[in-house]
Amino acid sequence: MSWNNSQLNLDHLRPWLTLLAVIWLLVSLGLGWLVNSLIIILGLCLLAPVVAFLGFRWWLSTKLVANDCPVCGYKLAGLENTQLQCVSCQERLIVHNGQFERFAPDGTIDVKAVDVTTKSLEDY
Repeated sequence: MSWNNSQLNLDHLRPWLTLLAVIWLLVSLGLGWLVNSLIIILGLCLLAPVVAFLGFRWWLSTKLVANDCPVCGYKLAGLENTQLQCVSCQERLIVHNGQFERFAPDGTIDVKAVDVTTKSLEDY
């Protein structure tokens, strides 16, 4: 048996020796930490999507506003403090304090017309 043949035989055993060394190291350190970490990772993988879904539903319920367009009365839904466009009348709107308001650039004065009924002398 020559030196080259024994070296070739050890090359085939190298992966098995490495695996044995890793197992021996894990057994000597204790496997409790490994099992605990795997349980924690598995728990986080199962729990994180549920918590994220419930958190998103809560956030959406606090930020979503459903109301009528102030121009045409079409039923709309939008997020608080965002801009959107009415699908019916194409008016640009902004959601503010749970209400839809017409969007006006800075410096624009938006007025509301008020109908004032008057009586003339002929009505008396």
